[in-house]
Amino acid sequence: MNMKMCATSDVAKAWDSIDWNKANAYVKKLQMRIVKAHQQGRTGKVKSLQWLLTHSFYGRALAVKRVTSNKGKKTAGVDKILWSTPKLKYEAILSLKRRGYKPLPLKRVYIPKKNGKMRPLSIPCMKDRAMQTLYKFALEPIAEITADPNSYGFRAKRCVQDAIEQCFTCLNKAKSPKWVLEGDIKGCFDNISHEWILNHIPMDRDILRKWLKSGYIETGRLFPTDLGSPQGSAISPTICNMVLDGLEVQIRKKYHKTKRDGKAYFPKVNFIRYADDFIVTGESRELLEAGVLPIIREFLSERGLELSEEKTVITHIEDGFDFLGCNIRWYKEKLLTKPSKKNYKAIVNKIRGIIKQNPSMKQEDLIRKLNPVIRGWVNFQKYNVSSQAFDRFDFDVWRCLWRWCKRRHPKKSHKWIAKKYFRRVGTRNWTFSVNMADSFELHLIYATDTKIVRWLKTKSEATPFDERFTEYFEDRDTKRMLREINGRKKLNALYKMQKGICPHCGEPITVERGFRIHTEVGADFKEKNVLLHADCHRELHYSKNVDELVLLTQGL
Repeated sequence: MNMKMCATSDVAKAWDSIDWNKANAYVKKLQMRIVKAHQQGRTGKVKSLQWLLTHSFYGRALAVKRVTSNKGKKTAGVDKILWSTPKLKYEAILSLKRRGYKPLPLKRVYIPKKNGKMRPLSIPCMKDRAMQTLYKFALEPIAEITADPNSYGFRAKRCVQDAIEQCFTCLNKAKSPKWVLEGDIKGCFDNISHEWILNHIPMDRDILRKWLKSGYIETGRLFPTDLGSPQGSAISPTICNMVLDGLEVQIRKKYHKTKRDGKAYFPKVNFIRYADDFIVTGESRELLEAGVLPIIREFLSERGLELSEEKTVITHIEDGFDFLGCNIRWYKEKLLTKPSKKNYKAIVNKIRGIIKQNPSMKQEDLIRKLNPVIRGWVNFQKYNVSSQAFDRFDFDVWRCLWRWCKRRHPKKSHKWIAKKYFRRVGTRNWTFSVNMADSFELHLIYATDTKIVRWLKTKSEATPFDERFTEYFEDRDTKRMLREINGRKKLNALYKMQKGICPHCGEPITVERGFRIHTEVGADFKEKNVLLHADCHRELHYSKNVDELVLLTQGL
């Protein structure tokens, strides 16, 4: 019995002793070598490096860490197994082997879509998720280097704002194209041809075939999967991108700068894609209908896909169009990108739902529940022309909160309610706030307190897996972080003191990963603040072993 307990303890310690900085550096170096070999046309070298990565200890360890630290870590597959302890995590690393591997069927669930329909979601078990993540590490560098220049969805160091900024760049001049084709692929993930995937995706075909043909379980029955790459799988977004890559090249083959009657001719055809949503610009409706649409349909049919006729429309830029939560429209003499009506209505309804569902919640708890939702939407829209939307949003939120207050105190006067729940903060008289311990006030976030800034688009040719762009992405992340904490003295001081490094994991603190201030008592019994990644902060809060942070604060 004692021997078993010792063995369990040793396995748990083995997980805690893994050097994650070394693991990240090892995997990143192999990914960069894969890109370099691909650029040199050395196909055999690429395959050998991919094999080395998928069979390495650090690659497997990082895959297990990824699936046990993301949002789906508490969602089990059909086997109902979760890796929730250091012992199980370390044993999982040792279990990720190619020989004898057979994936389990997927667990089928349905989530509601915006149009009221249900979207099928297929959930793999933890081991299959880890295996897919591991093989994604080896596939992603190839996917990045072969991707369309203006593809932005499910790609490292690219985001929605990059796609919106590219739309603005293509449409913001007086001579820019005035017609836009809004494309949407019908059931993209669910209908991709398995034959095309197996013939064109450069990875281990046996493993890939097993994933594609694993089937799914619904209402206790096993159903086959003859088409598609299931939504919910870690590697599916990368596969989907590789299936659609090449469409921009196909369009540009026909529509590029040429000469007509001795003069330069610009067809004004631009392509911007985010996941399975895309737009194509053109100088006329006829060019898009008769020229571009047939190219797209032929390209998709080879992959078993087709356009959604109800969602694929051609629009004039003066009428405007919605794309990725924004409305892009030409107003007299300039182009503006604003929050779309659907996007605005969705966030207000979400806020309203949270407030209505918690009629008896404490004020401080309601503020803590609302602030992340408000902050997320505001940070998404602050790169657009959102001043008017932010004003309206603050008013709509205030109106919802005022009704919440009145329902709690139906017999009290308006003056009494205002004095209890709202305070003057700065120049704002109606700040929803509450006094906490140690004279601390907890405030609701207001959208109009956020400055509107311009997004700087990532270079189309840049990829984080190419060593030529390492310095470019480091500078970009640092500048973005400094801009984010500009004017926040406490954050600025901690960031500079730590030289931009998280003391828990040793990796750079970036806006993408998020950041939090953690207060801990050091060896001198004084409180010290540490700036950590958001996930590192959560990990320390839920970890029973706090000795590590004490040592870190002593070092600071």
